[in-house]
Amino acid sequence: MFMVLSELIIRLFIAFFVLFVLTRIIGRKEISQMTFFNFVSAIAIGSITANLAVNENLSIRNGLIALIGWAVFTLLMGFIDIKSKNLRKYTKGEPIIVIKEGKIMEHALRKTRLDIDTLKSMLREKDAFSLNEVECAVFETSGKLSVMKKDNKQTVTKGDLSIQTYYKTYPVATEVISDGVINTNNLSRLNLDKTWLHQQ
Repeated sequence: MFMVLSELIIRLFIAFFVLFVLTRIIGRKEISQMTFFNFVSAIAIGSITANLAVNENLSIRNGLIALIGWAVFTLLMGFIDIKSKNLRKYTKGEPIIVIKEGKIMEHALRKTRLDIDTLKSMLREKDAFSLNEVECAVFETSGKLSVMKKDNKQTVTKGDLSIQTYYKTYPVATEVISDGVINTNNLSRLNLDKTWLHQQ
C-alpha cells in the first residue's frame, strides 16, 4: 500500500530536521580527516535517515530511536578517542612506519595492506618520485602518507641560506557590514562609529 502524501511529507521533514541537528552535534570533519569508522558511521546514519523518510514499514518512533541511538554511539566513540589514549589505539589504530632510514618495511606494508605500486603512487603525491629521496614515511590512521625526505632532497629555506627576514604584522580583516547590515559590535571594537563608516 502506498504511503499517503501527508505522511511522506511529515517523514521527510522529521528526517531532514533530525539529520541536520545530529550532524551539527556530531561535529565537522573534513573527508580527508575521517577515519574508516567515521566514514562507515556517516553512511549508516544516512541510510537510517533515508529509511525513516520513505520506508512505511519503519515507524517514525523506531526510526528516530535508531537514528539517535547510532548518533549517540558515534559521539561515545569520539569521546573515548579524546579521553583515552590507550583505547584510542584500538578504536582508531596507530600510525605505521612503512619506510625507515630509506628502507621499505615489508612487514609494515603487509600490515597496512599496501602494495609497492600504491606506496609509490602515494609518494608521488608528496613530490617524492623515487624511493631514494625518502628517509621516512608514515602511514597515518586517516589513510594518508606522511613523508620526510632525505636531507639532501629537502627544500631549501631562507633559514638554511641565512637570509634575514623582515616580518610585517597585518591586522586581521574585520567585517563591519554583512548582508547590508552594519555590525555595530565590530565597529565599537575598532573604536570607530557609523559616521566614519558613512564617510568611507
